[in-house]
Amino acid sequence: MKSAFSLAALLLCAQAQAQAPAPAPAPAPQSLTLHSALDAGASKVLPQVVSWRRELHAHPELAFHERRTADLVAGELQRMGYKVTRGLAETAVIGLLETGRPGPVVALRADMDGLPVTEETGLPYASRDKAQSGGKEVGVMHACGHDMHMAMLLGAARVLADMRGQLPGSIKLVFQPAEEGVANEPNGAERLVKAGVLENPKVSAIFGLHVGITPQPTGTISTRARGLMASSDTFEIAVQGRQTHGALPWNGVDPVVVAAQIVLGLQTIVSRQTNLTTAPAVITVGTLHGGQRANIVPGEVKMSGTIRSFDPAVREQLLVQIKRTAEHLAASAGATAQVSFDAGYPVTWNDPALTAQMLPSLQRVAGAQLHSDVAPSTTSEDFSYYGQHVPAMLFFLGVNPAGSDPAQWAANHSPRFNPDEAALLTGVRALASLAADYLTTHPTAH
Repeated sequence: MKSAFSLAALLLCAQAQAQAPAPAPAPAPQSLTLHSALDAGASKVLPQVVSWRRELHAHPELAFHERRTADLVAGELQRMGYKVTRGLAETAVIGLLETGRPGPVVALRADMDGLPVTEETGLPYASRDKAQSGGKEVGVMHACGHDMHMAMLLGAARVLADMRGQLPGSIKLVFQPAEEGVANEPNGAERLVKAGVLENPKVSAIFGLHVGITPQPTGTISTRARGLMASSDTFEIAVQGRQTHGALPWNGVDPVVVAAQIVLGLQTIVSRQTNLTTAPAVITVGTLHGGQRANIVPGEVKMSGTIRSFDPAVREQLLVQIKRTAEHLAASAGATAQVSFDAGYPVTWNDPALTAQMLPSLQRVAGAQLHSDVAPSTTSEDFSYYGQHVPAMLFFLGVNPAGSDPAQWAANHSPRFNPDEAALLTGVRALASLAADYLTTHPTAH
């Protein structure tokens, strides 16, 4: 046993060495100069980034109403020398920096909208603004960190503008509205893609970040190739039976029992019909409504739920299986089921080749705090629409202060969400580095 174990260990060690990637080449002197300038520029602009973040945090605006926000962003970009385009998707601000040398076009994206949440952080720059939402007045808060995203992208914009003479190609900055979306309307990224934001000039790759999501220490950078965040679709099922007296159920068709069978049947789609070794999936029934009295079998029961998946093919498969399961179970009892879907955000798909190419840039910024194969998140993001058209990569930035208890973390969308501003420097460095490194290493830059 001992000798067999030793032989096996040696074989595994040899295999691991054979499969291990070759060490990254030492950066060229020009690269060191470029990165030194990036880091110095990020440190120099940091006080302004903090100021921008606090100003944006104090005055959040809901989806497609980000007018004050857009004015601030546009004014800052114009002062930095960017060509600014406005009017796409209502309130978007697009900045373009042309270096005058041939090369690709790299895009960086930040979202601008706040949420209908009344802030409870107690910060001196806490939002006290209100707006109309759903027919009533609500508090508005940057409860998902979009204020951080904008401030970091403005910081990266300043760094890159100051380094224009060292870069080829062009940089396109996308400050988009309505990542959180509006019910029954196309969201910000979807509208921008349809409006041609990835064209004229044509974008070669796009990068973005998101703070929070999981309670990771400040400065941590996490990402993964392929599916990083789930697609998000909603389904509604209306089960039609035949109403009758509750004491005489055989005289009708009970949609309550059929609905219960459908709820259970939907769970077997994930547990028995989906290959979970390739990608996770979730089907959750969130509402179930039917009936008025205890002694009446109702004529109809309605339910709705959410579908989350991490692979485009699995996503399509789930939609087919949900419809088939509901309709066939209903038919087996003499009822009918009408199934409808509201397509939400696609899978946030990190292009594998682009991710592999850019991991060294994130490694330089985050060091040991880089996690390059993080578990996927069942939350969703409209950054996914860009990735359907050009190579894209999104990463998470940890904003949980050192020494804090993760169990006490107030997560995104909480009225107490309070990301650590110490992460702003990491975000600025990461965004600027991704853009600069992509431009200077792309084949068309030479």
